[in-house]
Amino acid sequence: MNETNRAGLSQSLERGLAVLCLFTPDRPALGISELARELTLTRSTTHRYVATLASLGFLDHDASTRKYRLGPRVLDLGFSVLGSLELRETAAPFLRRLTDATGYTSNLAIRDDTDVILIDRVRGRPGRYHHLEFSLHVGSRIPAYCSATGKVLLAFLPRPDLEQMLERLDLVQRGPRTLTDQAALLAELDQVRRTGIAVNDEELDSALRSIAAPVRSRSGEVVAAVNVAIPWSPAAMSDLVSQLGPAVQAAAHDIAARVI
Repeated sequence: MNETNRAGLSQSLERGLAVLCLFTPDRPALGISELARELTLTRSTTHRYVATLASLGFLDHDASTRKYRLGPRVLDLGFSVLGSLELRETAAPFLRRLTDATGYTSNLAIRDDTDVILIDRVRGRPGRYHHLEFSLHVGSRIPAYCSATGKVLLAFLPRPDLEQMLERLDLVQRGPRTLTDQAALLAELDQVRRTGIAVNDEELDSALRSIAAPVRSRSGEVVAAVNVAIPWSPAAMSDLVSQLGPAVQAAAHDIAARVI
């Protein structure tokens, strides 16, 4: 049956996309009953949409739990979007230059609510990887509160927006130095605003440090963050910032100069 809504648009397509939008990081797996309830559809109608999406690879079915998750075709779409982002294309040569200059992996990240998403990365020289880096890829999500890029993207939010977001954050211990106290995190974000640079000192994972700087649009809004990821070394964090911070800030500035 050809279903159309009053505007002449496809109701079936609209409902299919609505199914996909219900899957979030907080709810990665959903059953037919949950989906039907959220969509205010019958179970049989919901199952028809879900079965179609699963047959096309947009959903995966877990037979043991009888629930569905987003499938690989959704990732393909996401990566296609990421690949077309003007910001990513603009930043690519400067990330490469940053990695070439420092030897470390560089990343470009944007914020999505309480997470940051890596939209580009350039691997560092062999022997300079942290084990976590092997599991990260373009499209990976990282908690904002315990990453250098995330701190940059949180720090320059309007204060009311930042405070509301912090109320929704569960400051879980991820690494040996994770800031799990809201007041301590706010104090560090204040410092990021003053200095224009953020650090992760074994907060996301053991033996991993990073240094990040903001990328601003011409209006002054912080639209992204650039960082270098540094496997642990005996050097003091302050020495690493002195050594690598200017290169990170220069890369962020060069990218910003070409962002509308």
